[in-house]
Formats: sequence, C-alpha cells, structure tokens
Amino acid sequence: MESAVHKILDHIDLQILDLLQTESQISNAELARRVNLSSPATHARVKRLEKEGFIKWQIAILNQEKLGFDLLCYVFINTHIHQMSQLDELETELQKLPEILECHCITGEYDYLLKVVIHDRNNLDQFIRKLNKLGISRILTNLSVREVKNSTILPIIQN
Repeated sequence: MESAVHKILDHIDLQILDLLQTESQISNAELARRVNLSSPATHARVKRLEKEGFIKWQIAILNQEKLGFDLLCYVFINTHIHQMSQLDELETELQKLPEILECHCITGEYDYLLKVVIHDRNNLDQFIRKLNKLGISRILTNLSVREVKNSTILPIIQN
C-alpha cells in the first residue's frame, strides 16, 4: 500500500531526504552524484523540500555532556488550569525555559512531558522551582541513567 507521502514525493525526493538526515554536511555536488541528478536539479529539489516543510531545519547536534549538562530529565507535569487562554500562557512560558528541549502535551495521567537538560542537582532544584511558579499542580521527574539510543533519523526508506 502506498502512503500519502509517497504520492507527494518521488523516490529521488526520498533519497535526498534520507541522505540529508544521515549526512547533513554532504555537498550539493555529492548529493547530486548519489541521486543521479545534475547539481542544479538537486539544489532545486532541496529548496522545494525546504519550502514545502519536509526539511524543517539543518542543525549541529551538540554533545550535552561535554558542555556540562550532566542530567537529562523527563519531567511529567499536571496543571489545574482548564481555561484555554491560561493554557496558552503556560505553554508560552514553558517555551521560554531554555532547559526544556522538548515539550509535549500528552494523554494519560499527566498533561505534559518535558525533556530537560540540567547541569546538576542544584540546577534541577532551581528548574523545579521555576515550574512551580507557573501553576503546576504535580511534577514527576525521571533522570536518564544511560542513553541506549538517540536518533533524529526518520525511517523514510525501508530496507
């Protein structure tokens, strides 16, 4: 069965996306060689994929431990807020906290899941105090002991 994405993107588009997500530093010339297109045609496809939102951004992923962020935490939070305007304000404030790498509104026992990087236990205490000032009613913090897998690569080409 063909997915909706495969109706929008052809196999060359998918190859380009797959190569860019695994080798973001690849030159346009090398990318063109690998997908068997001319450099201008490949460049035009990449620009179209960016414009259409298939390529969100290209970034360098830094080593958090080398930069002194020794704790990776997953923080579940509940709020007693039920009005949309107040929830919007809360989410705006959460977006401003630089320690938060990801914030997800979730289903289940908690309202939000935060992925947070912290330097040490003292900074964790300070971070939790910041959350408490935002009207959070319940917090559950889990510390990552060991990273088993960390990937940003989407399985767009199946082997």
